[in-house]
Amino acid sequence: MFTEHTMFTEHTIESAPPAARRSMAATTSRLGYLPAAVARMATSPDLLDGFLKLSAMFEGTTLDPIAREVLIMTIAARNGCHVCVAMHTARLAALDADAALIAALREGAAPTDPHLDAIRAFTLRVIETSGDVGDAALRAFLAHDYTEQNALEVVLGIGAYTMSTLANRLTGAPVDEPLRQFA
Repeated sequence: MFTEHTMFTEHTIESAPPAARRSMAATTSRLGYLPAAVARMATSPDLLDGFLKLSAMFEGTTLDPIAREVLIMTIAARNGCHVCVAMHTARLAALDADAALIAALREGAAPTDPHLDAIRAFTLRVIETSGDVGDAALRAFLAHDYTEQNALEVVLGIGAYTMSTLANRLTGAPVDEPLRQFA
């Protein structure tokens, strides 16, 4: 269940702590608007900067864009982050992802594509076991054309998007107008 908290300040670039302003301006420039989640995360410039840096690093991994989005949606659905679900539904739509894939991920269900289900299942296994996935789970992941590097990139993605989903839930960030159609 989503609870929108009003305790957290939704900063403008001008009202934000000075250390958060550059990141906020860059996000606004990239997206064309300042997301409420970013405006609320700005209360902690270190959190905001950390998330933006980690998510950019994750975008640069060797995982393909759809696989990255499967991981992100797996975390978002698992953690109940309605903001991330909407944002990454929009991202998947922009990538021309199959509607059935998007629906499955939004529901926390397995995709029909075995390659994409492998990253979803491995992501959940890493979380459930605190990284102690066992040889069978790692072999199953690798059997779907993933690499050991990809396995470690999953850890990076989990870290980045666990950070954002928990922050968004803590601050009660609402879904922004440009994403409402994807909520």
